[in-house]
Amino acid sequence: MATPQTLKTKRRRLFFDIETSPNIGLFWEAGYKKNIDYSNIIQERAIICICYKWEDEKEVYSLQWDSKQNDKTMLTKFIEVANLATEMVGHNGDKFDLAWIRTRCLFHHIPMFPKYLTIDTLKVARQKFRFNSNRLNYIADFLGLGQKIKTEYSLWKDILLHKDKVAMEKMIKYCKKDVVLLEKVFVELKNHIDPKTHYGVVFGEDRGTCPECGSDNLIKNNRAITATGLIRIQYRCATCGKYHSKTDK
Repeated sequence: MATPQTLKTKRRRLFFDIETSPNIGLFWEAGYKKNIDYSNIIQERAIICICYKWEDEKEVYSLQWDSKQNDKTMLTKFIEVANLATEMVGHNGDKFDLAWIRTRCLFHHIPMFPKYLTIDTLKVARQKFRFNSNRLNYIADFLGLGQKIKTEYSLWKDILLHKDKVAMEKMIKYCKKDVVLLEKVFVELKNHIDPKTHYGVVFGEDRGTCPECGSDNLIKNNRAITATGLIRIQYRCATCGKYHSKTDK
C-alpha cells in the first residue's frame, strides 16, 4: 500500500474503482419488473475489491474482502489511502463508487471524511461531450485507448457462492484494467476539466502559476469582461498544455 513516504509526486491524484457483490435473497419467481421487498434479502451485498493507483505511478494496487467475504478490513485500509489524496478520480465515482464505500463504512462504523475532492469522468463526459455512450469502455475504445476485460456474470457467482480463488484473481485483474483505462481517459479529457486543486501552490509556487503543474510559462489565449465588470483571462500552459482562467479586477 502506498504511503506518503513512497509517493513519488506531491500531486496526490488517486484513480480508483470498485467491484461489488449482489444481494442474496428469497423470491417466488423471476421476471422483468418484479417487486422484491428488502425483507427478502438474506445476505447483504458488499464490496468485493477496490483497485487504485496514484497519478505518475505505474503500480495499480488492489484490496479485497477477507476469506469470510467481509469488507471491513479492506475498507479501513482504503480509507487510509483515500485520506492522503488531494483529488479522487472515478467514472461514476460520485454516485456509485464513493456512495458504496460510504455506505459500507457506515455499516462497519469506519470513520471517513464527509466529503472528498473528486473528479467524475462520467459527469465530464455528459456535460462537455456528446459520445454515443458515456460508459468507460466505449469512451476508451472511441479514443483508441483500449477496452475493458470481457467478463461474464458467472465470475461474480463463482466468487460469491463458491469462493473461487481463480475467479477472484480474474476479478482483480478486471478491476485493475478499469483503473488503467480510467486514468487514460482522464488524461484525454483533462483540458476540459476545470482545476479543483492549485497544484502550483501545492508545489510551493505562487497562485499566478499553472494550477496543474506549477509552471509560470503561460500563454494568454483569450480575454473577456464579465457582466460585473471583471476581466477574465484564459491562459494555456506551455509546459503541460492545461487551460485555466483567472479573474482580475
